[in-house]
Amino acid sequence: MSYDPLDHDFERGMRNRRSVLGDQWVDRSVANATNFNADFQNLITRFAWNEIWGRPGLDHKTRRIIVLAITIALGRWEEFELHVRAGLTGDATTRLSPDEMKEVMIQAAVYAGVPAGNTAFTHAQKILREVGEQIGYAVVPQAPAGSVHPGVGHEGRTVSSPALHYTLREPRNGKAPRHTVVLSHALGTDLMMWDGLANLLAADCRVIAYDHRGHGSSEKIDGLYSMADLADDAARLLRELDTGPVVWVGLSMGGMVGQELALRHPGLVRSLVLANTTSAYPEAAREVWQQRIATVRAQGIEVIADAVMGRYFHEGFRAAQAATVARYRHRLVTTDAVGYVGCCHAVGTVDTSSRLGAIHVPALVIAGELDQGTPVAMAQALVDGIADARLEVITEASHVSAVEQPAVFAELVCGFIDGL
Repeated sequence: MSYDPLDHDFERGMRNRRSVLGDQWVDRSVANATNFNADFQNLITRFAWNEIWGRPGLDHKTRRIIVLAITIALGRWEEFELHVRAGLTGDATTRLSPDEMKEVMIQAAVYAGVPAGNTAFTHAQKILREVGEQIGYAVVPQAPAGSVHPGVGHEGRTVSSPALHYTLREPRNGKAPRHTVVLSHALGTDLMMWDGLANLLAADCRVIAYDHRGHGSSEKIDGLYSMADLADDAARLLRELDTGPVVWVGLSMGGMVGQELALRHPGLVRSLVLANTTSAYPEAAREVWQQRIATVRAQGIEVIADAVMGRYFHEGFRAAQAATVARYRHRLVTTDAVGYVGCCHAVGTVDTSSRLGAIHVPALVIAGELDQGTPVAMAQALVDGIADARLEVITEASHVSAVEQPAVFAELVCGFIDGL
C-alpha cells in the first residue's frame, strides 16, 4: 500500500476554516505562524475546524450563532470580533444579516447578562461601521423610544370610531414593501391568531393585523352589526394608514369582511385570500346564528365555548394540541359579549352570493377538509362566483385551518402572493 502524505484531517479543517472565516484572514493567520504556535495552529485546524465544524449535524450558519453566543458569555471579545466580521461578510449561504446578528446578541444578553450584551453590541457596531458599505448596511441614528418588537410591530388605534386596535409590521429587509397585506381574524379570536403568518410575511411585506370592533382591544358599540359595518370599519383603517390597495387575508368572519370590502371599496383591494368562509348561509344555519345570539345574551359566552371549540378544531387536533385549544377558548370567553353578539349577527346575515361577480381581483379560496361550519361546498360557491378565483383544500383541517395547519396555510398564502 502506498503512503499518502496528505493529512486529510488538516486539509478538511483548513477547507472549513477558509469557508467560515474567509481566505484573507486564514492566509494572514498561516503567514504569522511560528515555531512557537504552529503546533497549536495545526491542532485547532484538525480538532476545531475538522472534528467540530466538519460534522454535518448542524449547518455552518447555526454553528456561527453558537460560537457568537459562547464568546459573548465568556467575554472572549477578540474571538467574538473575528466571528462577527466573518459572519457578516462570509460565504453568502452561511452569513448572518445584521438583524440576525442583533437577535443573537439580544438573546445572549438575557442569558449571559446585560453587561455582556452591551459590550457585544459595542464591538459588533464598530465592525458594522467598517463593513457596512460592503454588505449594504448603514448604521444610522435611531431613538430607542421609537423601537418596536419585530414580532408584534407598531401598535395603534384608529382615530375614527369605533376605534380599531391594530399592529403594523414594516418589512424587515428595510426595503419598500413588496405588498401591503392585511390579516383579518375569525369571530371570537383576535389579531394574535395571525402572529406566525404576519412575521413570515413581514420579511418583505408591510403587514397589518387588526381587531374587529368588539374584539380584542378594539372598541365595542351597542347593537347588532352588519357585514357592511365591518367592511366600512376596515376601509376606515386602511384609509387612515394610507395603505393603497392591499392583499386581504381573511379567515371565517375575516373572509366575509374581505368580500364586502372588495364590493363596497374596490379601490382598497388588490387581491383576496378567503379562508374557511362563505358568501351566505342557508336559512337553517341563519336560524342557528340567531339562537346563538339569544343564548349569549341570556347566559353569556361560556355556555357555548366548548361547542365553538368543537367547530373550530377537529377532534384529533383538540386531543393533540389541548393547550392551543385552551388558549383559544380563553380568548373566546373573554371577548366582550356585546361585541361578540354584534358580530354574530353580521356573520349570520352575510349575503354576497348574488354580487360575487362584481369582484374583479384575484382570489385564493381556502377550505378545510373537515370544516363543518363552512364546508368545501361553500368554498366552491365562492370560486364559482368570482371570475379569477381558485380553490385549495387543506387536509386534516377544520374551521380555523390557519391554526390547525399553519405551515400548509402559510405556503398557500405565500405562493399566492408570489404570483401576483
